[in-house]
Amino acid sequence: MKKLIVIAVLLLSSVVGKAQEFKLSPYTQYLIENPFIISPAYAGMNNMQRLRLSGAFQWVGLQGAPNTQVLSYDTPMFETSGAGGVLYNDRNGNTSQIGGQLSLAHHLIIDDVEEHYISFGLSYKFVQFKIDVSDFDNPNDDPNIGSNVSSFNSNFDAAFLYRIKQYYISFNASNILDKSVKAFDDTEPRKLRNYYIYTGYVFELNDSEIELEPSLYFKYFESDQRSITDFNIKAKRINYDGSYYWVGISTRFLNDQSFKPLAIVPMVGMKKSDFYVGFAYQYNINQAIGLNYAGTYLLTLGYDFESKNGGKGTTRW
Repeated sequence: MKKLIVIAVLLLSSVVGKAQEFKLSPYTQYLIENPFIISPAYAGMNNMQRLRLSGAFQWVGLQGAPNTQVLSYDTPMFETSGAGGVLYNDRNGNTSQIGGQLSLAHHLIIDDVEEHYISFGLSYKFVQFKIDVSDFDNPNDDPNIGSNVSSFNSNFDAAFLYRIKQYYISFNASNILDKSVKAFDDTEPRKLRNYYIYTGYVFELNDSEIELEPSLYFKYFESDQRSITDFNIKAKRINYDGSYYWVGISTRFLNDQSFKPLAIVPMVGMKKSDFYVGFAYQYNINQAIGLNYAGTYLLTLGYDFESKNGGKGTTRW
């Protein structure tokens, strides 16, 4: 019984941070040099191939705590297009999912001199979801979970990205199709759609050696009208050889709870040559802090491959 209570607490606590259906937990991966993780419209946007590996660990020290690993790669393709893919493994107590997505993007040049562009992206997503009841005291107590249960589902995302000089805004519709598979019971929600906006501006200071980037991430869940908002700010110092380091902070709010803050996330990162590393620590400041005092840790490692189309890291469109 104690084990079941622990699992229930883990599942409930993860509702805000991560859902088990078709949803790659964003945490702060999109801020750590990887916006492609939340929007296929970013695929191949820069003149380089980007490889990123991220690991997020919640409820550190608690057995069966949620943890997620994400591998992403995107690259320019043809003249004004891009492609990419994501693989992820997510475990949360006795539940787990393994999935991925394949993405294509097309970038339209409105005015190259004014750095004015529009991008469109589309992703196909798939996930294998499983509940393991092998160590339950008596799994037959629940008629909906009488044995190990697994299901396979797929869905689509569509995205739009607008950029002009240092300003950007993207709109994304995720899980466009209603879920058709009901592996457990008829109370499962069919509508998994969620919508999110990511926008920000990059201020260039001191002859472009320093960049200050405030941004906002807003996400809305259609099924139960929940929404979250991240307010972020990053400061980057760029060296003469193209290497850089940055620091930032993000604050997440639950909009349906009078904009009460959920967590504060300090972040740091650096790039040297083609290698990249970023780290974030999510410190909860809601009622769960007494249970999750250790917070959530996120580590991202990356490598940028030079594209055949030109220099490293330069804006292509």
